[in-house]
Amino acid sequence: MQLRDKCLLLVTVSAMLTTLTSNSFAADATIWHIKAVHPKGLLLDVKALDQNGTIHDVKALQEGSNRHLLDIKALVGGKRLPVKVLVSDDKYAPVKAIGADGTIFDIKALTPKGIKLDVKGARRRGNIIDIKAIAADGRYYGVKAISPSGQLYDVKGVKMSNKPVETEVSGVPVAAHVKALPQAPGLED
Repeated sequence: MQLRDKCLLLVTVSAMLTTLTSNSFAADATIWHIKAVHPKGLLLDVKALDQNGTIHDVKALQEGSNRHLLDIKALVGGKRLPVKVLVSDDKYAPVKAIGADGTIFDIKALTPKGIKLDVKGARRRGNIIDIKAIAADGRYYGVKAISPSGQLYDVKGVKMSNKPVETEVSGVPVAAHVKALPQAPGLED
């Protein structure tokens, strides 16, 4: 494992321990926006789409004072659905929201012209999977979480084990958890 992977894993484990031991959580989460960054400086909305094409918000949730590791959730019908990297043999790993009954929601970046770009796990380095919006020409756009005060975090897939199936959510095999992490120096986007 390379030093940058060890550092990111340490941040992840530290955040999980902080979450388990802290008693200072607020009842409500601070909501961060999830955006894809277009090379022309545009911020593209990242949304969950159901089978009917209905668009739902995708947000990062900061629980209380935990700013180390933020959950990424799709907000559907008043519920917070987990967003995960699914198990797949595809070139790009599917990033989807999962309903309580196992329903899969697509995660897409939406351009101002209404074009829907896939959001996928594009590259894996150790326990970290780079999450990108992928343009029709194959270019990658970074996916970021933006706080109400303007802070910018990277959205990544995080593996906690070396097994291909990390866990199952509502019967759906999951390869990695999708989280927002503070930007790490030395990592390219």
